[in-house]
Amino acid sequence: MCSIMGFTKQQDLEKMIECYHRTISRGPDMSRTIAVGEGMLCFHRLAIMDLDERGMQPFCLQGDAVVCNGELYGFSSVKEKLSGKYSFVSESDCEILLPMYREYGLDMFKQLDGEFAIILYDGKKDSFVAARDPIGIRPLFYGYCQDGSIVFASEAKNLIGLCVEIMPFPPGHYYGQGEFVRYCDLTSVDTYSTDDLETTCEKIRELLVKGIEKRLVADAPLGFLLSGGLDSSLVCAVATKVLKKPIRTFAIGMEKDAIDLGYAKEVAQYLHSDHTEVIISKEDVLEALDYVIYTLGTYDITTIRASMGMYLICKGIHQQTDIRVLLTGEISDELFGYKYTDFAPTPEAFQREAKKRVDELYMYDVLRADRCISVNSLEARVPFGDLDFVRYVMSIDPAMKMNTYGMGKYLLRHAFEGDWLPHHILYREKAAFSDAVGHSMVDDLKEYAENKYTDEEFQEKCKQYDFATPFTKESLLYREIFEKHYPHQAKMVKDFWMPNKEWEGCDVKDPSARVLSNYGDSGK
Repeated sequence: MCSIMGFTKQQDLEKMIECYHRTISRGPDMSRTIAVGEGMLCFHRLAIMDLDERGMQPFCLQGDAVVCNGELYGFSSVKEKLSGKYSFVSESDCEILLPMYREYGLDMFKQLDGEFAIILYDGKKDSFVAARDPIGIRPLFYGYCQDGSIVFASEAKNLIGLCVEIMPFPPGHYYGQGEFVRYCDLTSVDTYSTDDLETTCEKIRELLVKGIEKRLVADAPLGFLLSGGLDSSLVCAVATKVLKKPIRTFAIGMEKDAIDLGYAKEVAQYLHSDHTEVIISKEDVLEALDYVIYTLGTYDITTIRASMGMYLICKGIHQQTDIRVLLTGEISDELFGYKYTDFAPTPEAFQREAKKRVDELYMYDVLRADRCISVNSLEARVPFGDLDFVRYVMSIDPAMKMNTYGMGKYLLRHAFEGDWLPHHILYREKAAFSDAVGHSMVDDLKEYAENKYTDEEFQEKCKQYDFATPFTKESLLYREIFEKHYPHQAKMVKDFWMPNKEWEGCDVKDPSARVLSNYGDSGK
């Protein structure tokens, strides 16, 4: 994980450097800035590929320059293709970007397989280009300075005090010649696949295995977050088979009622992993709350709840191990369904919801994974976000993805029947990560907020917010902390992540699946 920043026109130098250094935790190994045209490119490096200084950015080529926070899969074949015309000095995947830009121009972004945020300076045109991967796994924000010049940065915190309005760079878009253009749309499906159930599951398995396999390539030590739920367990199971050696797994739970720890330990024993448990307390959670919200740059309830455990486990990994890269299980739910999508009234409604959730991932689960991991100087890799995998799963007939099997995410479970995982783990009911860390964690947060405001204070304070108005004391608490760090920037997040209130059974006031009638044995 690295941090990038691009000024198209130089501002007050002291202010520029101060803004740039706010995200040095993303790249603590080495920092560099260079002047380009009237502006500047900035880079904080977390060395993952090609660990020596030759892999340091910005990369430059005959007047052009680029910084990239990303992992580009299959770069070796691209490099080989271009090597007859261009000389390469490092083993870094990102060194291919400028030669690709020279050869393909803005069409290059359609050819990239990976997760990335890129800022590129074109020396011949004296102009800037920026781009973000199709899902938005790597963060990028932008805003305009008082002189009207645009500035790009890895995180919103880089732009506070520099830009009046801060906006997330839209995933699957590039910025060039003063406009944003969508170069990739993964979620709009014109024609559904005609594959039958068994063929569908076979392709799901093959594509996920490939997505995991390509994310195991790193010159720095790998680790795996393991909740004991389906998604993270599958990532660990596949990685163990691919690597043919024990992996290092990490699980977290509250000290008194951690639901997931036992399941994670069972999966770890089944896979013979080198397993570590991190135990947290109510005091740990409340003490970290302000910093976590600053780290995230959100007021969303679901994201903040789920980030508490993720931030604390990553903090432990950073402090106690040499791990640099973490693989996680995000994005599976958006593709295959949550507990609440069991209430989808039609296949068409299910598909619309999946499209909405995947399109908005960069504001919620993907944001959570990136910030919690990167603030602890680690890199996140998200196999369920593999472009080929997402493209195929979105193309599956939604009637096949709906829960008509008596078990959510049946296609994914059926795809990995066999010796990948114990059968009861493979078919375990889903529990939300924020709840499974321990029901008490969410209860502690709600109790803390309840005691902070009287009912009258709550009603009065909520009136000052006309966008994403808080609707519980907990949401007010988070919004006030957010506004302290990111004043008047609430529109960076579209809204609260909540079940679809238009569906019967989903008009709830809390985002936890615990409040849904079909929660049943989830999390037990």
